[in-house]
Amino acid sequence: MSNITSKIEELVVPILQELNLELVDIEYVKEGRDWFLRIYIDTPTGRIDIEQCAQVSEKLSEKLDEVDPITDNYFLEVSSPGAERPLKKDADFIAAVGKFVFIKTYEPVKGAKEFEGTILSYSAEEGVLIEVRVKTRRIKIQIEKEKIALARLAIDFSA
Repeated sequence: MSNITSKIEELVVPILQELNLELVDIEYVKEGRDWFLRIYIDTPTGRIDIEQCAQVSEKLSEKLDEVDPITDNYFLEVSSPGAERPLKKDADFIAAVGKFVFIKTYEPVKGAKEFEGTILSYSAEEGVLIEVRVKTRRIKIQIEKEKIALARLAIDFSA
């Protein structure tokens, strides 16, 4: 996590706790000539609405104006993580057990770097046990958390 996103996390987490919301992710990225500060939030039930996003945006914007941790001009966006929510923290992986996911690894695991399947189990020590379909059969693959470059919920179009 960059220095800026760490500072933003310190500012946004108390706001989210006050509103019984959770932080999913923070991005501070340059797209073309513009910088974007994106805050992805959710509820414990996974049903965030636009009013909650607007409320967080308003409160965070006030805090950012007060503290001014970013010297560049930027656009602030507060939104839901969407249907393909990223999995980053242990709690995210635990909540995703039984769900269909997409995982990309830094290096090949069992000859592949991309996997789509259902998480069967997760532990911080052993990583993710995922069941994937290979042609007509299903196989289980263990992926260590350190090898995961990207993980997110996915939509299963084969169902």
